[in-house]
Amino acid sequence: MKLFFEGHDYRYAVEQSLLAFFPDERPVYEGEDPNAARVALSVEGTAAAAVTELTVDGRTSRGEARTALTGAEDDYERERLKQRAVKLSFFEAARTLTGATPAWGALTGIRPAKLAAGLLEEGKSEAEADAILRDTYFVSDSRRKLCLPCAKAGLEAKAGLAENEISLYVGIPFCPTRCAYCSFVSNSVEKSFHLVEPYLQALLAEVDSAADMVKELGLRVRSFYMGGGTPTTLTAEQMDRLLDRLNGRFDLANAVERTVEAGRPDTITAEKLAVLRRNGVDRISVNPQSMDDRVLSAIGRRHSGDDIREAMEQVRRAGFPHVNMDLIAGLPEDTPESFRRTLDEVIAFGTDNITIHTLSLKKGSRITLEGTRIPTVEEVSAMLDYAAPALEEAGFAPYYLYRQKYMSGSFENVGWCRPGGTGWYNIYIMEELHTILSLGAGGSTKMVDPARNHIERVFNLKYPQEYIQRPEKIAANQAAFRAFYSQM
Repeated sequence: MKLFFEGHDYRYAVEQSLLAFFPDERPVYEGEDPNAARVALSVEGTAAAAVTELTVDGRTSRGEARTALTGAEDDYERERLKQRAVKLSFFEAARTLTGATPAWGALTGIRPAKLAAGLLEEGKSEAEADAILRDTYFVSDSRRKLCLPCAKAGLEAKAGLAENEISLYVGIPFCPTRCAYCSFVSNSVEKSFHLVEPYLQALLAEVDSAADMVKELGLRVRSFYMGGGTPTTLTAEQMDRLLDRLNGRFDLANAVERTVEAGRPDTITAEKLAVLRRNGVDRISVNPQSMDDRVLSAIGRRHSGDDIREAMEQVRRAGFPHVNMDLIAGLPEDTPESFRRTLDEVIAFGTDNITIHTLSLKKGSRITLEGTRIPTVEEVSAMLDYAAPALEEAGFAPYYLYRQKYMSGSFENVGWCRPGGTGWYNIYIMEELHTILSLGAGGSTKMVDPARNHIERVFNLKYPQEYIQRPEKIAANQAAFRAFYSQM
């Protein structure tokens, strides 16, 4: 669909609205396309007015929206209100044309719970916040039931943070094989085994310099998370060396949690689990995505459902206090029936944390490149409609959620936990509550100053080879980190 903007350049807001209503369309800014949207914004006194003229398959509709700018405390708030007018005008035009209302209504952002949390912080009751989500943004009943508990969990997490606390992320960009849905910067160990040890040496050097910086700035680590890739691709000895260095250089004694992703069951061994427990890891994530062998084969996994069952038995014997399992709704070869069987079995494992993702069709994934058949939006909706009540019946509640671009049905990813099973790091990063210091290739450090409502980011080099060869980029990022904290 050809997009024309007048008076603004809110591409992300409009593109997300477009994908919510027309998932097969892609935004186009050059050339010709018979399907088009002209989205204009003007500021008239103390109000922003937006008009969208939408043409699809020869049919045309128009949407209008106005938002008051009075009360906006700063430029950031004014921009947010103007974007709201743009999104609502597109929403009105698209809903008129299609006769459909997406599950998340007019909300297009990554963090819908952040909006709800803001309403609660303003002093609105849960009933009032719910009414605004329903009447202003047209959010469905089922999604409001997800949004408000996550907003409350975010506020609880925020209230528990001290000013000098940060979270620490360490990335291991290696996997046994690359999954068909994956677009992360991760290397198959089969092809890059020779890089693992040099990468570890470079990472240990970054751990040392980062720990010195954190101590110098008087910061404390609130939560620790090691992800990837698949961290348990490392050998037991390599993992022990890395965790020992992290424990020796960073003060993790007061961290509320220490999490390591052991995402691929084919990387889990009793020896590695013992290393994790010995080094203080109290939360592990085993991410089968599906228990169905046909689905596992379709996404390029080289393990079976039985391998997952064996891995979970090893995890149980190792005695981790908290265990998370990830599933994805909408994978190739999956059906609502097989997804239900998967979820029922995962619940029966007795974990206290389950994350239900919706497949996101990323540009660099094999699914997108090869045009693999995936379940329809209606099938994905049926999977999610089963998941929420099944998890609630088993004692789980939603505690964080986020959305992604090109997500099937424009749905969401939701973390569910039993009482006491909250994954705090997930809330900190998704609700942008405090700084996340990221180490390793592909790491994205997000520096947060809540007092100024200000966020800055610096990025490590993406690929292991670059990361190994260019330590000066790490030094530059750490200089930016110091500069940011000198302004707080």
